[in-house]
Amino acid sequence: MIFSERLKQEREKRGWSQTDLAERIHVSRQSVSKWETGKNYPSIEVLINLSDIFGITIDELLRSDEELKEKLIRDSKQLMYPKWKVFFDSVFLLGAFLLVTKLIIQGLNHFIGLDIKVLEGVPKAVTNFLPLALMVVGGIGSDQLKNKFIY
Repeated sequence: MIFSERLKQEREKRGWSQTDLAERIHVSRQSVSKWETGKNYPSIEVLINLSDIFGITIDELLRSDEELKEKLIRDSKQLMYPKWKVFFDSVFLLGAFLLVTKLIIQGLNHFIGLDIKVLEGVPKAVTNFLPLALMVVGGIGSDQLKNKFIY
């Protein structure tokens, strides 16, 4: 039995109208109607509420509806995307900030004659390539997320 049929069956078993169910889960009657006709699907939060109200597991609501399962998988992946995107964008921006800072310091040292030392005792290879490495990792990570999570 697909989700739309199961939802209607559970609602009618309790003698509720679409409006009654909509009020219990704080959505519009039109939303319930669209779910029961298969024109739309509820969010995972609403599915949890429906599961609680009907006293059945989410698995029982979803098990036979492949399209709804795919929608939920897509939705959950899209929820993960912003968190990782912020991380990789932050790594990229940190690299860019370090690179710009290094260039400004080198410019001040060269053109104005200042003698600003950056992380004395740290190998030059680290201070020269770390900003670029961070930018590359951030850029590649962000690009991989786009390919993996956005359809």
